[in-house]
Amino acid sequence: MNYIEIIGFSAATLTTAAFLPQVYKTWKTKDVSGLSLPMLVMFFVGIFLWLVYGIYIKSPSMISANTITIVSAFLLMYFKMKYEKR
Repeated sequence: MNYIEIIGFSAATLTTAAFLPQVYKTWKTKDVSGLSLPMLVMFFVGIFLWLVYGIYIKSPSMISANTITIVSAFLLMYFKMKYEKR
């Protein structure tokens, strides 16, 4: 593994880990009032495209981070639709 991938894994760990508390808090409180569904959908599509790009350039750091983040974004979209007060 070269030093560029080490930097990539460090960035991936920090940015992915920063997103996980929001998923946990939303799951525990079921409060989705602060979440915007259009933003979550755009974020999900953007992360999906980053994942495709990471696969294309064969970057393990991008593939692992975006795989985890896409699951997190999907969970937040699911929570938003499930717990939204109608």
